[in-house]
Amino acid sequence: MLTPTIVTEIVDRALREDAPWGDITAEAVIPVGAQASAQLVAREPGVMSGGAVFARAFELCDQSLLVERLVADGDTFSSGDVLATVSGPARPLLTAERVGLNFVQRMSGVATLTSAYVAAVAGTAARIADTRKTTPGLRAAEKYAVACGGGSNHRFGLSDAVMVKDNHLAVLQQQRGLGVTEALVSLRQSVGHTTHIEVEVDRLDQVEAVLAARIDTIMLDNFSLEDLRAGVTQIAGRALVEASGGVNLVTVGEIAATGVDVISVGALTHSARALDLGLDIVITGAP
Repeated sequence: MLTPTIVTEIVDRALREDAPWGDITAEAVIPVGAQASAQLVAREPGVMSGGAVFARAFELCDQSLLVERLVADGDTFSSGDVLATVSGPARPLLTAERVGLNFVQRMSGVATLTSAYVAAVAGTAARIADTRKTTPGLRAAEKYAVACGGGSNHRFGLSDAVMVKDNHLAVLQQQRGLGVTEALVSLRQSVGHTTHIEVEVDRLDQVEAVLAARIDTIMLDNFSLEDLRAGVTQIAGRALVEASGGVNLVTVGEIAATGVDVISVGALTHSARALDLGLDIVITGAP
């Protein structure tokens, strides 16, 4: 998902946004040939994510900058731990500093929040999954961060799987003049045989008609705990059961205990707080 090509694209775009005509402060203040060293230091505990993105920010500014990653993506760290070091020419190191930090702080924040949700459902069969509620242009980075935190990725985008919601189903029925089951069967026949189909329902009395079409996943949207348990019993393994809506760190454990297979959590990406990481830089002067 987060391929080297995508890493280069998102970092290059961020660098061009931050310094479209160069870093005039570094050029005015830092002597040519000055060297520097820096440490990426955790100011609070968390889960690492974005090491390659952090490193790429410095590499794109100057290939002679040396980045050493000391903590692997997916590993936990404590406050005060050194996560990476950077050394080399001072000017490009300072130019890349903010972009590199922005990425690793954001991605580690997503990974850390995800790990808290995963811990909250430990001992159940439920998987914590992300959604498409991501920062535009950064979906690959943020979904990668979810995986670093132990979560699962839902569909990457609209091209990956069919997800039928109320409006989709209404249009499908109106256009084809069919009932719910027949409309979904017709839909299945119109897509490739490997295409995953998920259908969202908001009432228990909708479930049976969807099951009759042999749908892969049924999303129980904004269901009470009692209705989630009833839905799991009714579906009885005939489709994957996803719970969505009203999910937070207080409620997620109880939701998982109902027996659902997947719990989708938009907050993993749209509400994650950037982790407090700092880059401590020392200018060592000209060689």
